[in-house]
Amino acid sequence: MTSLEETTEQADSGPSGYAAARLRLLQEKARSGPPRRAALARLTDDWLNALFTTAAREAGVRGAALVAVGGYGRGELSPRSDLDLLLLHDGSSGPAAIAALADRVWYPVWDLGLALDHSVRTPAEARRTAGEDLKAQLGLLDARHVAGDLGLVSGVRTAILADWRNSALKRLPELDELCRERAERQGELQFLLEPDLKEARGGLRDATALRAIAASWLADAPREGLYEARRRLLDARDALHLTTGRATDRLALQEQDPVAAELGLLDADALLRQVYEAARTVSYASDVTWREVNRVLRSRAVRPRLRAMLGAKPAPDRSPLAEGVVEQDGEVVLARTARPERDLVLPLRAAAAAAQAGLPISLHAVRRLAAASKPLPVPWPAEARQELITLLGAGESTVPVWEALEAEGLISQFLPDWERVRCRPQRNPVHTWTVDRHLVETAVQASSLTRRVGRPDLLLICALLHDIGKGWPGDHSVAGEVIARDVASRIGFDREDMGVVATVVRHHLLLIDTATRRDLDDPATVSAVATRVGSLATLELLHALTEADALATGPAAWSSWRASLVNDLVARVAAVLAGDAVTEPEPAAPSAEQERLAVEALRTGGPVLALHAQAEAPQDDGEPEPVGVELLIALPDQPGVLPAAAGVLALHRLTVRAADLRAVELPAELGKDAERKGTTEVLLLSWRVAAEYGSLPQAARLRADLVRALDGSLDIPSRLAEREAAYPRRRGVTAPPPRVTVAPTASQLATVIEVRAQDAPGLLHRIGRALEEARVRVRSAHVSTLGANAVDAFYVTNERGRPLPEKAAAELAGAVEAALR
Repeated sequence: MTSLEETTEQADSGPSGYAAARLRLLQEKARSGPPRRAALARLTDDWLNALFTTAAREAGVRGAALVAVGGYGRGELSPRSDLDLLLLHDGSSGPAAIAALADRVWYPVWDLGLALDHSVRTPAEARRTAGEDLKAQLGLLDARHVAGDLGLVSGVRTAILADWRNSALKRLPELDELCRERAERQGELQFLLEPDLKEARGGLRDATALRAIAASWLADAPREGLYEARRRLLDARDALHLTTGRATDRLALQEQDPVAAELGLLDADALLRQVYEAARTVSYASDVTWREVNRVLRSRAVRPRLRAMLGAKPAPDRSPLAEGVVEQDGEVVLARTARPERDLVLPLRAAAAAAQAGLPISLHAVRRLAAASKPLPVPWPAEARQELITLLGAGESTVPVWEALEAEGLISQFLPDWERVRCRPQRNPVHTWTVDRHLVETAVQASSLTRRVGRPDLLLICALLHDIGKGWPGDHSVAGEVIARDVASRIGFDREDMGVVATVVRHHLLLIDTATRRDLDDPATVSAVATRVGSLATLELLHALTEADALATGPAAWSSWRASLVNDLVARVAAVLAGDAVTEPEPAAPSAEQERLAVEALRTGGPVLALHAQAEAPQDDGEPEPVGVELLIALPDQPGVLPAAAGVLALHRLTVRAADLRAVELPAELGKDAERKGTTEVLLLSWRVAAEYGSLPQAARLRADLVRALDGSLDIPSRLAEREAAYPRRRGVTAPPPRVTVAPTASQLATVIEVRAQDAPGLLHRIGRALEEARVRVRSAHVSTLGANAVDAFYVTNERGRPLPEKAAAELAGAVEAALR
């Protein structure tokens, strides 16, 4: 007797037998995937058949059947799937008998703790419900007999399919809208860090929608790879159910490593990459299929009028787009004379023409190109290189064309190194896209900046390649430099251009990192950047790429404030590269308002505050973007200023975007004791802040709390700890430990301490306390937050205003890191 026969036999004994057999089946490691899902469906069928047969006899009901619908109807039972059941009856039995039959079937299912989606209908009621409810009709398309009257089930199934086909012209647009609304709510599975395997675009719902379209006979999905993609998504859901013990479709971060282990994969990244690849296949098949559906719908709507006017079916219009490429019926197709086996540049020419025209490439054309085209010679001919640049420079319409080429393997044929970044996840939540899609999106953003550079072709290539090193171990910028040079050589750039591309890829993070983490008034900062960049032309490319990269990363990566910092740095570096010498700047004189606040602080002997909204910068759409609020604090020099001020801001839920601290000397006679001679130092703190939510606090409240913090009556650490205990963090992945380092040769005027840590309320306060306890002076602070990560730099000196010795700097970094753990 086979294992399945043994399991089925034991399940016949009743609910406990079925439960034991079900558990045994799910624990079998040798049987997983489609075989296990099918076996679980058969096991459940046999148990429900026995239940129904006994119940029908006891209730005295004839002319009834038990029908599996939805996923159960397809025989795709995951470990925690709902049982979707329809009790179908011909109406010959009374309501009481049907109710008794239903209770005898439903209650044993509920008693086992299984989720049940159930209904009781006659054939006429089933058809009427399907006609009114699209989701019900979709479920009934997969109706399958489980027990009872087979003829009754066959009749309903035939009628439902006929109704679906007859109403396809009306129902398919409804289904299309349903899929679009769901995608808008759930996002695209192929890019989400915690995707919903069922509901997100490219998930199991979309795969089921493709089955429904095929059942309409109006269009069919491209079948290559679709079955395998669906299987992988179902396997991932099975593993998710088994590892969590719950009926969930959300692949949460904390579940990904156990799910990967259950599937025999290396790690969570391998799991996500497999899921993304499957989702991409489903999404592409959906795009192609819905395009065909809409073409047929348009044709059906227009054809009767044309026939009446012309008496015959008109020939489709074919408009030339490029050599061997034409437009037909809203798609790019190959001309009748095209010979892809001889015309090596035709795939890139067709892609560039499609992107420039804002049209999709037909599935048939892409597959013909993939099947017949031969690899380009190395280096590429000039025409191929130009067509690639044209494709990348087309803007938003580049994306669907690129995806079509990638779906058929043409991108990896052109650029073999692309395979390492294809569908590769990015764990940093700042990133919206996978690595490969981010590269394409960066090229899209760069296409709008090509007028700012002298070599737009190099800008677009650098945008496409800047993160190509993420497919290799180690620093992706270092690895990317080598790959980018090789790719530039492959596609036919000369040696000088290859060097520029390699340099830009190597230093694509240089400007944003320096602008947000370094003191731009320090001569060493500007000199170091100028040395690495080397030329004004390269600086120009780096400037544009920095903006394109940030815009393609996500909303948290770029703002008017960041743009202003980068622009300031670029202007200073450009001056150096143009021949201007870098000199140590004179200390900037305080502004009139800063001087007024400083005098007031000296006169009163306490802190003085002012809050000012920064001028708003126009965005591309003309709408103003708030840069933030400037908070100025002046107070007589005393210990503990930085941690006290940072702690007060944290208590008031103010996020610090930038901070600058410096001392100014004022005549002592301006203070309380007008008889004193000499000078007195006053600290000026300039902060750019933003409220986490709600409105900004009043300056008077901030000042009152700052006074209490400085005199010790406000215990900031305790208050922050109380708030954190009252609002515990949600469960999630464990953040990596903080890392504090000394940036060597970053400044000749101070020691630069870099802090990278998980952002949290009070983080800057704890850093300030650690620096204060080490008895160092903070010359300036550069605070930056990217998603959940804080990346801060502090310029510190000893009490005499000099950089710290190497050993002391290392000890300081260790002390700050220890304070953050």
